[in-house]
Amino acid sequence: MPQMRLDKLLTNLHCGSRKEVGALIRAGRVEVDRVPCRDPAAKVDPNVIAVSLDGTMLQYREQQYYMLNKPAGVITANRDERHDTVLDLFPAELRRGLFAIGRLDKDTEGLLVVTNDGALSHAVMSPGRHVSKVYVATVEGELAADAEERFRTGVTLKDGTECLPARLEIVTPGDPCTVRVTLREGKYHQVKRMIAACGGFVASLRRVQIGGLLLDESLAPGAFREMTGEEVALLRGGEAQM
Repeated sequence: MPQMRLDKLLTNLHCGSRKEVGALIRAGRVEVDRVPCRDPAAKVDPNVIAVSLDGTMLQYREQQYYMLNKPAGVITANRDERHDTVLDLFPAELRRGLFAIGRLDKDTEGLLVVTNDGALSHAVMSPGRHVSKVYVATVEGELAADAEERFRTGVTLKDGTECLPARLEIVTPGDPCTVRVTLREGKYHQVKRMIAACGGFVASLRRVQIGGLLLDESLAPGAFREMTGEEVALLRGGEAQM
């Protein structure tokens, strides 16, 4: 890894804004290899030297992984002039280089992974890999009696588009009913369109799983947290069961 400015390193480590970490450094609160460094522009290699703040050792991680419980009303984009985006839910000092893996519709809630790891994004989104995504939906109207079978064999949408075999489970019957849908692809508005092809209307939609990664149900809508190494591994290699 090439060297970087000390203030940039501390900013990447979420120690504050560039201005705030500059003040910390000039105040002598930052040590490089146990020697106080008061120069925010000092060049350091975080893989070689030890950096501490107020005596606490800082561990640099080039790649960042966050689990976000996306709320309804925000769009999955890095920036937008008219709408709030998922990155607006993160503090400004964290946003640099981050992006969401895949997307959720504006009115869809639930699990979204935000990272700066392009290789992981490619692995999850690669069409040939068919990483499963699991959704819970509230459906109004009467679903066709053979809806589950049609999902199992591959729903044909109203415009003639053919979908891969998927799984539909009726969790709570009635009108409205609650269903659980597992897909292995990600066509535009796919869950809504598949349900519509079977006679229903999706009133609310929430993603709860990607591959082997489950949404942390303790996260309130709009909240996020860093993912554990085990969770990143699940996303890289795990699969939801069809």
